Amino acid sequence: MPIAFHHKPGLVVYVTAGDPSLEATRDIAVAAIDAGADVIELGVPFSDPLGDGPVIQRASERALTRGTRLSDVLRVAREIHTARPQAGLILFTYLNPILRYGLARFADEARAAGADGVLVIDLIVEEAREYLAEMDRVGLAPVFLAAPTSSDERLEAIATHSRGFVYAISRTGITGKQQSMTADASALVARIRRWTTLPVAVGFGISNAGHVAQVAEFADAAVIGSAIVELIERSTPQSAAGEVARFIKGLRQSEAAPAR
Repeated sequence: MPIAFHHKPGLVVYVTAGDPSLEATRDIAVAAIDAGADVIELGVPFSDPLGDGPVIQRASERALTRGTRLSDVLRVAREIHTARPQAGLILFTYLNPILRYGLARFADEARAAGADGVLVIDLIVEEAREYLAEMDRVGLAPVFLAAPTSSDERLEAIATHSRGFVYAISRTGITGKQQSMTADASALVARIRRWTTLPVAVGFGISNAGHVAQVAEFADAAVIGSAIVELIERSTPQSAAGEVARFIKGLRQSEAAPAR
């Protein structure tokens, strides 16, 4: 089933679980939903996050230093879902923590926690047969990354096996803020739509209202990660939820501003 986006464009907000604390993560996620986020992407901290830029790498380091484990992330996911069941909830992780936890156990507990889907950043669709079988067994939506450099054959496979939405990377490389959207992102979304009617969310580098407005012209949702994590890094644990909510409300208010 597609994940519902209640706004145009939808907003997917990424947070690293356990940064600055597990309790703060729950409060930040709830505040983000109340401010207009459609989907929370809950990051599992990992010691070797090669697909992420320095901002999210630092967040993972801080969370791991505080002892955050996959079981803790699943507990926070359950708390977020219980507090705001109307919002989508995606677990964002690398493959290694899942394998150490046990794939079937992870699938069972992620579903029980209220997650809607899972994005495994370093798992390619061609090597995901066992993972896909487990996701299908418990009714979780696998979300795959599609890059501008992906071949048509790979994009077709990604579109065929994705559920919930397809995550289009706006550029090649690691996560992190950028100055403007590239033409690659629009072209990639057009290619993805040849093979699926699922919503397409664009991420990597989106950090302001201008980016969100650009994404709205050609995609269904924008994913905001590093900008949120950096804002949390600059805030105190007590103020982080309010700062994130203000940031997201600013994006939503800019959408409602009358044209001049």
